[in-house]
Amino acid sequence: MSERKVLNEFQRDFPLVPMPYAALACALGRPEPWVLATLRRLIDDGLVSRVGVIFRPGSVGASTLAAIAVPPSRLASVARSVSAHAGVNHNYEREHRFNLWFVANAAGRAELAGLLARIERETVLPVLAMPLVTEYHIDLGFDLDNGKPSAPLAAATAKGASPALDATQRRVVAALQEGLPLSSRPYAEIAERAGLPRGEGEARVLAELRAWRDQGIVKRIGVIVRHRPLGFVANAMAVWDLPDADTDAAGRALALEAGVTLCYRRARALPAWPYNLYCMIHGREREEVDARLDAIAAHAGLARHPHARLFSRTEFKQRGARHFETAVVDG
Repeated sequence: MSERKVLNEFQRDFPLVPMPYAALACALGRPEPWVLATLRRLIDDGLVSRVGVIFRPGSVGASTLAAIAVPPSRLASVARSVSAHAGVNHNYEREHRFNLWFVANAAGRAELAGLLARIERETVLPVLAMPLVTEYHIDLGFDLDNGKPSAPLAAATAKGASPALDATQRRVVAALQEGLPLSSRPYAEIAERAGLPRGEGEARVLAELRAWRDQGIVKRIGVIVRHRPLGFVANAMAVWDLPDADTDAAGRALALEAGVTLCYRRARALPAWPYNLYCMIHGREREEVDARLDAIAAHAGLARHPHARLFSRTEFKQRGARHFETAVVDG
């Protein structure tokens, strides 16, 4: 039961204290070495991606959702080529003519454009980019006891301007990209990775994380589970083409619907991709997800708008976002 609690109860609000795993151990009534060993095993077994930080999209560096229409005979090879880029963190096959969907990240807009251009040259296929316009709900926490994604925590949040990170903050973000070390003082190790002075470095990392959390730059700190191995295998991205003036109201309504794990407005990629409102539903059965999307569309008055429903097929890559490479951070 304690192992289940590690998976279920610490997906967010991870302690921002010098010895966070000791705090988890206290809450669980277990020794700290047991907590660390359990997390290592869950990572090795593929149930947990990492213990780490999820930044709000666009709040550090630049990112975009992107898609390619790949001939089926080339899908595996093109997916390998796309996944080979460090700046690509998620890469999935979906049921649509645009069948390869990935998230690309870079230090800035120019670097992101360069990454997408390299992927186009390598694959000899056009890439559609749909950058985030407004975030309504992004969480991807899963309530394993009730067998469903966590309920939305809040209503819509407009995307703010990205903060201008100084050199030290960029190094801290880069050090966090691999996740928190499974050690007694993980924030001290992050400080060391970031080249911060001993002693004050740990306090600086904790202060930055608290500030980023309070500003909404950090969406979540905690155990990042892998939803597919945990049984959430029926996952659909639903998209609608709404008049721009109506999108915010519909997005706010969608964000509060039970079962919605992601909801946001993205730029259209005309003429090939007219959709601007997105939501994700993660479920255990396809029929369950279809029924939930039907109910949501009816409740929100979306059924009359042009729409599409793209179920995930193959997962080619899933990892934390990489915005800064060492050479970029140090240079």
